Amino acid sequence: MNSGGEEATAQEGVHDGETALRALADYLAEDMKACNREIVARMQSEVPLIPQLAAHLVAAGGKRLRPLLVLAAARLAGYDVQGDDMRHVGVAACVEFIHTATLLHDDVVDNSQLRRGLASANAVFGNKASVLVGDFLFARAFQILTADGSLPVMAILSAASATLAEGEVMQMTTQNDLSTTVDRYLQVIYGKTAALFAAACETGAVVAGADEHTRAALRDYGANLGMAFQLVDDALDYAADQAVLGKTVGDDFREGKVTLPVLAAYHAGNEEERAFWVKTIEDNESQVDADLDRALDLIAKTDAIGVTMARARDYAEKACQALEGAHISSGDDKLAGLLVAVARYTAVRSR
Repeated sequence: MNSGGEEATAQEGVHDGETALRALADYLAEDMKACNREIVARMQSEVPLIPQLAAHLVAAGGKRLRPLLVLAAARLAGYDVQGDDMRHVGVAACVEFIHTATLLHDDVVDNSQLRRGLASANAVFGNKASVLVGDFLFARAFQILTADGSLPVMAILSAASATLAEGEVMQMTTQNDLSTTVDRYLQVIYGKTAALFAAACETGAVVAGADEHTRAALRDYGANLGMAFQLVDDALDYAADQAVLGKTVGDDFREGKVTLPVLAAYHAGNEEERAFWVKTIEDNESQVDADLDRALDLIAKTDAIGVTMARARDYAEKACQALEGAHISSGDDKLAGLLVAVARYTAVRSR
């Protein structure tokens, strides 16, 4: 059990991290305003349901972390706006559309009822509308890319989109399968989450005309940040306050998803405890309400959340180390410091 001092330190870390995330958004406020304008403009359509459903997601808020990473990476690598040239803003909006499209599709696949504390789009508008509007947003993303005209940017984001789909398919094939290895699980979360973080950072560097070394360093920063982000997401499914998290706690368990908290608890358990995990994860349709409480007890008993969060902290530190290796042609040490703080916040966040 943590001492009071350790708990206070952890809470201060969360507070400082949230401050850093806000500070990063504030530091890039003009770029983010331009990006939000681009997002709103590009989600318009003569078909009323499309902007209506898209606006539902916009109203739900969100961290806008992925477009923020594009903007930050571009500025860090020395991007300087010339006249009306706001390429980094267009690419940032493109990344957000790709992300939002995957959210719409994922919520249908997972039958999720909450997203960012509000009813999910599929819960409000139905599965068919969510899938089709997700398709529309993918198309809009690639319209932005063709207008930008950069083959390297297009190559990075089209590859990331394919990797996202592969990650989701890999997750589907590992569902209900406790023979899944930790390495396989890490492949899944790289595909479904970290690949787009990496692409966001690398495309920002490309827009800025950065050299290969800086592109690689920023790509590695994004990849490790994304890994930390998803590990914490998976931990929060068993540890968070639903009102704070903004989605239903225990969804992964009910769906039989094999995540690191489950793998850690399963491998650390005794024979009876392993039998429980086999029954509830590999045959999740047989679950009863009391099973989630039992799962939470076993997660706590085996410190599976601690194991997962420790792994997230390792990735966050790798992100910081990658950033230290970048050639910061902008000379913007404050921006670099904010990105370091955001990485460390990602590994201790509570939502």
